[in-house]
Amino acid sequence: MELLFPLLLVALLVPMFLGIRRQKREAEKVTAMQDNLKIGDAVITTSGLWGTVVDLDDDTVDLEIAEDVVTTWLRQAIREVRTVDETTADETGTDETPAAPAEESPEQTETRLTKD
Repeated sequence: MELLFPLLLVALLVPMFLGIRRQKREAEKVTAMQDNLKIGDAVITTSGLWGTVVDLDDDTVDLEIAEDVVTTWLRQAIREVRTVDETTADETGTDETPAAPAEESPEQTETRLTKD
């Protein structure tokens, strides 16, 4: 009975400690990736914007998001650098696109909307 409290503390603190270490390691990886950006890298921002790095400062990154459209972002807004495989798959369009939905007749629409 006297060992129950120390075992309970260990059982609660060890997973918490391991989680904090894992989170710190991931944060260091992201910081290293943001510090190692270079011109020409294809990146994705934290808001989901895809762009290519065209200029770098100490705190900011200029991204070309469309032809002749350049926006300025903080380095911390860069979530990931896209790999060559992702970039070529997106540009060649090899990803499967869903089939276009078939149009329904007015009778089918009426039936679908009045089923309840």
